Amino acid sequence: MSDGDRAAQQLGRDFVFALHAALRALRLYPLENRAVQNALTELEQVAGRLLGSEGGISLHYVGDYCFVNDLRMRIDVGSFATFGALSRLLASHGIGQVEVAEGVTRDEWTRFLTRLNAEPLPDDPLGQMNDRLTRAGVTHILLTAPEQGGSAGSPDEAKEIAKKTYLQSVAVAREVMLGVRMGKAVSVRRVKRAVQQIVDQVLQNETTMLGMTVLRDYDQYTFAHSVNVCIFSVALGKKLGLAREQLYELGMGALLHDMGKVKLPIELTNKEGALEEAEWELVREHPTEGLLALMELRGLGTLPLRAMLLAYEHHMKIDQSGYPRSIRPRSPTLFSRIVAIADGFDAATTKRSYQANPALPDQVLRDMRDNPKRGVDPLLVKAFISLTGYYPVGSVVILDNYELAVVVAPGKAPDAHHQPIVRVIYDELGQPLDVPRTLDLTETDPATGRPRRSIIKTTDPERYGINVRDYFV
Repeated sequence: MSDGDRAAQQLGRDFVFALHAALRALRLYPLENRAVQNALTELEQVAGRLLGSEGGISLHYVGDYCFVNDLRMRIDVGSFATFGALSRLLASHGIGQVEVAEGVTRDEWTRFLTRLNAEPLPDDPLGQMNDRLTRAGVTHILLTAPEQGGSAGSPDEAKEIAKKTYLQSVAVAREVMLGVRMGKAVSVRRVKRAVQQIVDQVLQNETTMLGMTVLRDYDQYTFAHSVNVCIFSVALGKKLGLAREQLYELGMGALLHDMGKVKLPIELTNKEGALEEAEWELVREHPTEGLLALMELRGLGTLPLRAMLLAYEHHMKIDQSGYPRSIRPRSPTLFSRIVAIADGFDAATTKRSYQANPALPDQVLRDMRDNPKRGVDPLLVKAFISLTGYYPVGSVVILDNYELAVVVAPGKAPDAHHQPIVRVIYDELGQPLDVPRTLDLTETDPATGRPRRSIIKTTDPERYGINVRDYFV
């Protein structure tokens, strides 16, 4: 992405956020309130910059895509709620596109937003909204009907469905954990629906759904981590031949496995650097606290005990070490051993407050496979490597001709664990490619019968200023 595209992307996002903030302020406070006036001023300024640089503003949605002046906005974990709320509000009025012309005034913005906050009119809401705006003297803002999305079943559509499922699941995890922390009622129905959607996506579109796990967000780590563990666990369960109902049960436990962490002090979970022994003692209590929290959570009466045990057992090891320590010998359940692998892999490869330099994915897999002190089930680790390959999705690799590539999918052949599908993004001289190209490393040279390209090593994406998420959204 060029500097110009980055600037346009940021300005478009700023406009969407300013529009949403002004709508929310007008919904909560009277017009003369300072918060409302500040929000309107911010909207005026952002819209003015956008109008000044491009001569007009066009905000429209096509399916789940949001465009500002024909530039598709990138929606991440932190911005999903804002983009979604605005999409639903516009859709309720039958609006697919908002066009703003130069010369729009503060009064026009106020009248438009006030009417947008009102209940939609039952008959022809879009037509009546435009009539009301015209009568109110709003001449620089025009509303039109939605466009139709792309063809059903296309790769882009599949990616958007997977992304929507992922972001919605992160939002649900956040809602549940913060609700438990503050003692609020939790919508268990939303949790169950989120898990069902994850299971459906893994069964229908496993590779794309695994790719969504790279959408890790530093500021949303706890919630995104829970969703990643759920995805990895369900995918591994599928690999092991579990039935759909078993995958649903596994997914529920995996999504809620870290529930006990909401009972820890925030300053402890966000602490940078190593923990002191007394702090570690508190951390080791979170599996027990998690089980208790799930037992107290209303609406989870039908949650099988095996799923609830995940919260308690996911840090136990098969050699009886780990925590919490058991009075008598016990073996973690199959589901707990699956989640232990998914949890350990995602935690070790993710940047967070006390882990500024996460390990490379292939290194973590090798350590899980070869280091008995990890205490994970070796057979399940082999199955997990068979699922992800030796170079999991999101790994940045250097090829034998010194090109730089991002792994975007595991190898297609059953024995191609070291030959994933990659997207080449830098040439052999270290220059970024204008158009990245996709390469299947199982392809062979007809003259020699040997692979055309192979991986010589992995590398840290931050060393090259690469944001892996750019290749999955």
